[in-house]
Amino acid sequence: MGDKTHTHPGAAGRAPTADRPASVRNVVLVGHSGSGKTTLVEALALTAGAVNRAGRVQDGGTVSDYDDIEHRQQRSVQLSLVPVEWDGFKINLLDTPGYADFVGELRAGLRAADAALFVVSAADGVDGSTRMVWEECAAVGMPRALVITHLEAARADFEETTRLCAEAFGADDPDAVLPLYLPLRGPQGPDGHAPVTGLIGLLTQRLFDYASGRREESEPGPERLPLIEEARDRLIEGIIAESEDETLMDRYLGGERIDVKTLIGDLERAVARGSFFPVLAAAPAADGARQGLGTVELLELITGGFPTPPERVAPAVTTPDGRERAIKTCDPEGPLVAEVVKTASDPYVGRVSLVRVFSGTLRPDETVHVSGHGLTDRGHEDHDIDERIGALSTPFGKQQRPVAHCVAGDLACVAKLNRAETGDTLSAKDDPLLMEAWRMPEPLLPLAIRAHSKADEDKLSQGLARLVAEDPTMRLEQNQHTHQVVLWCLGEAHADVALERLRSRYGVQVDTEPHRVSLRETFAERAAGRGRHVKQSGGHGQFAICEIEVDPLPAGSGIEFVDKVVGGAVPRQFVPSVEKGVRAQAARGIVAGYPLVDVRVTLLDGKAHSVDSSDAAFQTAGALALREAAAGARIHLLEPVAEVSVLVGDDFVGAVMSDLSGRRGRVLGTEQTPGGRTVVRAEVPEIEIGRYAVDLRSLSHGTARFDRVYARHEPMPAQVADRLRAQERETS
Repeated sequence: MGDKTHTHPGAAGRAPTADRPASVRNVVLVGHSGSGKTTLVEALALTAGAVNRAGRVQDGGTVSDYDDIEHRQQRSVQLSLVPVEWDGFKINLLDTPGYADFVGELRAGLRAADAALFVVSAADGVDGSTRMVWEECAAVGMPRALVITHLEAARADFEETTRLCAEAFGADDPDAVLPLYLPLRGPQGPDGHAPVTGLIGLLTQRLFDYASGRREESEPGPERLPLIEEARDRLIEGIIAESEDETLMDRYLGGERIDVKTLIGDLERAVARGSFFPVLAAAPAADGARQGLGTVELLELITGGFPTPPERVAPAVTTPDGRERAIKTCDPEGPLVAEVVKTASDPYVGRVSLVRVFSGTLRPDETVHVSGHGLTDRGHEDHDIDERIGALSTPFGKQQRPVAHCVAGDLACVAKLNRAETGDTLSAKDDPLLMEAWRMPEPLLPLAIRAHSKADEDKLSQGLARLVAEDPTMRLEQNQHTHQVVLWCLGEAHADVALERLRSRYGVQVDTEPHRVSLRETFAERAAGRGRHVKQSGGHGQFAICEIEVDPLPAGSGIEFVDKVVGGAVPRQFVPSVEKGVRAQAARGIVAGYPLVDVRVTLLDGKAHSVDSSDAAFQTAGALALREAAAGARIHLLEPVAEVSVLVGDDFVGAVMSDLSGRRGRVLGTEQTPGGRTVVRAEVPEIEIGRYAVDLRSLSHGTARFDRVYARHEPMPAQVADRLRAQERETS
């Protein structure tokens, strides 16, 4: 499958590196939280020899130390890179968080990888969020394999879990999701549980025993072969069905014995094409053991069956002004095109970026062009600049070991890219290029924050800017209507990590406060008002009187001001003063302190004094007139309404629609989509969906997602408005 003679193994003190794209494998591990991804990475690294003397995996975690946060969260919260060397290949293992709040880290891993290893717990089965990621990979043709973990659990059942995987992931072709090995159990222990001690290969019909802590290969006893016959026949037929040799099936059905090497070759090609998805088993090594169950088989599949970087289609490339640019796939001698897939801050070396090189070769201490991704709606500034990069390194334990270069297809950590953000493109300074952006989920959980003290206030802006630079799934909003600083996140765990990073990394203590939506006020009926501002206290006084009429207008009309004064009752030079006073009062609100919108204010009459009238006096009179008009009229409180689209499994459609109705939502309709899912469209007041990102996940067991767009402001029901005002009085 590729050239394996151009890697430098990670000997003592040296991390594995690669000189040729074909000697690299980039694999992302996917699975729900608790499925055993990180444990599997450690087991693979142990088998490959990437361990320290204490037997711990050499995990550099990409670039920064999240150990404290991950310990408190009791889960992985970031993408981690663990490079290992096996049989002359460099394998970049990308461990991703399984919790939905950190799906941005998962998307980054998918972008950096060329194949995916789906980790499924034999104790827990397949969850809905893992199915959704599988479909994402299928949509782009990413090769996939499955590994079943937690075989040591009392209720673990490899065969049943394999069946569930075929049902979940092989809807189009169940015979494309089949095991390559079957686990073998040893003698039952005192608890009646028989541990898995080995595997038997269905194609090779060889037995691989891990009971000693290292894989030992042997011939299976004759009593074992009949036990695997049915599974072996089905696997062979599944492989032949994917073979490019159209005569192979006829020959097999005609009784010809197909050579195992031919089957393995067809299997590897089908896996690399993404048309066959083998199932394997794995378990961590016992204390003192060198190799965990199934780890050698997994490493062999990765190096032999997963595609090389040149075999994968790279994302589209353009010039910064949008012109298409054809780039030869994964050519180390081609123009430099690399992408920042993760950014983090290290307390000792500053900002460090994890970079995947798609074309050319990246070298330390050279000047590169950084093209920004332009997510200005998420608080990210556009940038199109040149930067000098620092050292290149790769994780090796808790350290970063320097590397001389990073060829196309490989990954490396880059120091001192002070302006580059996650998703940015690195290219030659004299040949700037931009890679097509990858799709990121929209953060929909608002977190309103304020600085805890004046000292924190001085550091808050810089700390928030760094947060959103590192994590494009966060959006920073400075709401001009509510005057709140809002950090939009993917969920509560995501928000907790953001606050912890602000505190521990940037030294900023913040307080949270209830998120406020942008409410408005408007007149529900015609009203009239008279503003009288007359004061005399010696010398020049103040004199201004104006009479206005206010009419409601359609939504979105804003504020219109009309002058209908006749006979000069209000001198021409003071008419703009009245308008300025009216608009200033409208901005401050007239009843509950929310901006007034969608009215026409008509100036009908007034009085002036030749000496005491002034611009300021008529501004005050205009404001007083508007307030008097409001005092005698019905005023509507307007709330923002969002158009919400929820993609949910058919089993949860009824629950979702009922929940939306309970939020004062109006269901507009539903639409069936492939894969047993339905899109539910509704209009819902924004005040009712502040925590919908959390509530929907709970309601749908993590299988639904939604998006929202602002539709309009509309009158809030009187009882809801009264309740809101009562709450505001209590908190004020």
